[in-house]
Amino acid sequence: LRDFLLVYNRMTELCFRHCVCNLNYRLLTGREESCLDSCAARLVRANHRLMGAYVGLVPALLQRRAAEHGTAAGPSGLPA
Repeated sequence: LRDFLLVYNRMTELCFRHCVCNLNYRLLTGREESCLDSCAARLVRANHRLMGAYVGLVPALLQRRAAEHGTAAGPSGLPA
């Protein structure tokens, strides 16, 4: 949860700094809003790709760690 919140906060700050130029108005302009939408969508897609790669690598990492520690890993990649 902590990591998720850190990523969310970084994404929010990055997109805000990139897209919001004028703080004199309470509401976003149409240009700012579309910029924020596309910025957030790009970062969410990138995060999904990274998580997909991470999920694919976890079983191999767990098996390697189990082999290093001399325990047998089960089919799920977790120690038996």
